[in-house]
Amino acid sequence: MFQTLDGFYQLWEFESGVTQKILNQLTNDSLSQSVTPEHWTLGRIAWHSVTAIAVIASQTNLSLDLPDKDYPVPTSAKFIADSYQTASSTLCQALRSQWTDKSLTEVHDVFGQQFSNSQLLFFMIQHQIHHRGQMTILMRQAGLQVPGIYGPSKEEWAVIGREAPQM
Repeated sequence: MFQTLDGFYQLWEFESGVTQKILNQLTNDSLSQSVTPEHWTLGRIAWHSVTAIAVIASQTNLSLDLPDKDYPVPTSAKFIADSYQTASSTLCQALRSQWTDKSLTEVHDVFGQQFSNSQLLFFMIQHQIHHRGQMTILMRQAGLQVPGIYGPSKEEWAVIGREAPQM
């Protein structure tokens, strides 16, 4: 967990940046991609990644003016990507103005479980990672290029002058 807000900001900068790269690749047509009709679409998962920032943060005393309803899903991929950028920076601004490092030890009931603010921020990052994984699979199915996250994606090996690992 985080001992300081700076520790969170350092990790959030990287993780939210990667989420932003994923969202920036989406197209309006790709938003309807799903595994089956009974599962969330790529657009629904992407929009949920935006709205979850406010929903998760609202479990504490942190005040954010962000969308917190993940339905209906916007039909514009650019709107979703832009909204994520706004939500990410608004979260950091709110933390800087409303919390101190001491705030990280405060405990709240979060969806029926006791979480410190530090744990909650870590959960927020894990939540983003979880949904990025879902989105990258749906992106492949929709024919979109997937950007590398913790290393090059299949398409990026050639860009760095290397051969992609064998299938």
